[in-house]
Amino acid sequence: MSGLRLNLLLVLVLLGLLALGLLLGETPLSGAQYAQAFTDPASAPGEILWTIRAPRAVAAAVVGGALGLAGAVMQGLLRNPLADPGVLGVSAGAGLGAALAIALGLAATPGGTEVAALMAALATGLLLTALAARFREPETLILFGVALSAFAGALTALIFNLSPSPVTTAEILSWLMGSVANRGWNDIGREILPMAAGAGLCVYAARGLVMLTLGEETAALSGLPMGRLRAAAVAGAALLTGAAVAMAGIIGFVGLAAPHLVRAGAGADPGRTLTPSALAGAALLVAADVAARMIPTDQELKLGVVTALFGAPLFALIAWRAARSWRA
Repeated sequence: MSGLRLNLLLVLVLLGLLALGLLLGETPLSGAQYAQAFTDPASAPGEILWTIRAPRAVAAAVVGGALGLAGAVMQGLLRNPLADPGVLGVSAGAGLGAALAIALGLAATPGGTEVAALMAALATGLLLTALAARFREPETLILFGVALSAFAGALTALIFNLSPSPVTTAEILSWLMGSVANRGWNDIGREILPMAAGAGLCVYAARGLVMLTLGEETAALSGLPMGRLRAAAVAGAALLTGAAVAMAGIIGFVGLAAPHLVRAGAGADPGRTLTPSALAGAALLVAADVAARMIPTDQELKLGVVTALFGAPLFALIAWRAARSWRA
């Protein structure tokens, strides 16, 4: 399948899922009410559609797209099919920033938790960018990422342990489990700029990812500024992941799954998988959010729980296939 046809197909799937996100919700609406919502956005049905459901669906698409793109970049940079945006510790760093903000009472300030999460992700990303410019081996970068993730996780657990009240603990846990419920257009607007900057850096780094498929020595002899391109890839993925976590909390497996779903149609070239991975990630998270709303439970499932329930078996399948290919 050509890249253009694949992207067109993914756009159509995404638009269909976004429409489903508008039509389905906790409050049932009749056909006449849907018509009223489109003709009179200020009406009660219009408020439900355009103030609650629409920003929630768009937030899921934006976050999923950011994670899908970051996952494609990480898998291309590290040349590892099991890599995802969380492998370098950016997600854990953003989660630590959010947990600290909630524990200190900054959540009462509009956007306080989100800004803290993004700042922590940027700090982690800057450290990783410096390491990426210094160390060429992907294994070294992965080890640093695992160490950062473990350290950030330990500090987050310490915040849980020292939390001043059960209410604060529950709020931190709820945020870390991931959700786009109650997200508004202001939340989306606040994170669009860092996401756009991250996407731009990833597109800039794409030619470096292509050369890395030929090996480190060939990439070094290509004449391209590989150190700069590698740093741009890490910084772009960090910006995308940090902004996604800032908007929706920690959501796993989307960045892992999206590139694998499109690779058969897009080919092995990491540069060609970037756009399809972003579209597939957006579609996946919108579908997961619709499922979270529609699964009949007393309390709505968190988005991170839904993605983990479906993503963990996929991760195991990918690992099994990778192990078989390595044996061969």
